[in-house]
Amino acid sequence: MSTTDIEAAVFRRLLEHLDSRKDAQNIDLMNLAGFCRNCLSKWYVAAAEEQGAEVDLEAAREMVYGMPYSEWKEKYQTEATAEQLAAFAAARPDK
Repeated sequence: MSTTDIEAAVFRRLLEHLDSRKDAQNIDLMNLAGFCRNCLSKWYVAAAEEQGAEVDLEAAREMVYGMPYSEWKEKYQTEATAEQLAAFAAARPDK
């Protein structure tokens, strides 16, 4: 098994874990870890481009979210609290 195979398996496991934790909102992930499901989608698109492939952002989001992004937002995304938004802003003083 190659390093790439192992890395791919880890990525799939990360997606499975995030899928099992729909209660973990993107803003929570951003505030805690500095990345979220949308970041993973954008990184996927960028990595594809680096390899000479073209992947649409919405297709990447569907892969990461396990469904169309709009559907995930409707079913699982909650309104960010004032505390979440304040923590998000405090972590990005240059913005």
